[in-house]
Amino acid sequence: MDIWVILGPVIMLFLVLGFVTYAILFERKVIGWIQNRVGPTQVGPWGLLQTVADVLKLLIKEDIIPRKADVGLFKLAPVLAFIPAFAVIAVIPFTESIKFADIAVGLLYYMSISSITIIGVLLGGWASNNKYSLLGGMRSAAQMVSYEIPLVLSVVGVIMSAGSLNLTEIVHAQQTGAWFIFPQFLGFIVFLIASIAELNRTPFDLPEAESELVAGYHTEYTGFRFAFFMLTEYTYIFGMASLITILYLGGWDAPFGLTFIPPLIWFILKFSLFVFFLFWLRATMPRIRGDQLMEFAWKGLLPLAIFNIFLTAILKEVSFLSHYF
Repeated sequence: MDIWVILGPVIMLFLVLGFVTYAILFERKVIGWIQNRVGPTQVGPWGLLQTVADVLKLLIKEDIIPRKADVGLFKLAPVLAFIPAFAVIAVIPFTESIKFADIAVGLLYYMSISSITIIGVLLGGWASNNKYSLLGGMRSAAQMVSYEIPLVLSVVGVIMSAGSLNLTEIVHAQQTGAWFIFPQFLGFIVFLIASIAELNRTPFDLPEAESELVAGYHTEYTGFRFAFFMLTEYTYIFGMASLITILYLGGWDAPFGLTFIPPLIWFILKFSLFVFFLFWLRATMPRIRGDQLMEFAWKGLLPLAIFNIFLTAILKEVSFLSHYF
């Protein structure tokens, strides 16, 4: 058996865990900078071990399960939420050579597997036997299902432009022309907004509205089970930042002919730009109301996503006809 079948996922898991650990630290530093604070400084040099200490604290805290909770589902929910978040990374190509599974329907795989997390979130809220948790789970399910539709429809234009569902082929299509952020700018805006809502990030963090629902669907979770939900959120940030880099920013393609910089560095720079944008948004935007959230998805993003598909089809047809006439 090829050793990379086992070693590859292990390396990827440690890479994701390292990203999550320091993404949380970076987020606290960015928010502190924007709010004129210093952020974590005490644990380790320049506060670099603060998140490590937080993780250790979560691991040694008491594991509390509510007396009348559905114990089996209560324990299953965090795992069911995290596994799809990690599984989607299998199809992400970071460069031409650094990738795990180069399947023909990589984009479809990402969209379908990531939607399973909704079940884990809903189960966590329902199994807790807590009305606030149940409301948070139901609200989260409604939000994620609603924004999943414009999210999927927004990438149809990319699929039509590239002629493939393979993520590597989508990057290749941008290397021979313009990055899709330019011809697919409308789809990019829809995808960007819908992805933030899918991640439950500000201003769409209604499932965790602490002023209304204590802590949302994970109110009753403590210790390492709570850490699993946090790990899921930041793993999806890793996956979504990678996906938006591939779909709209040319992946590892070098801009302006700067090919002397390694492709992986370009990927990391574009990836980091989106991650910083998420953290900056959290520090500056207020949370919107629940009715505004749902109305924006169905009355705003969905029509725009459908319009983008028609517009892309028209432009493709015009381009085809001009080639022959």
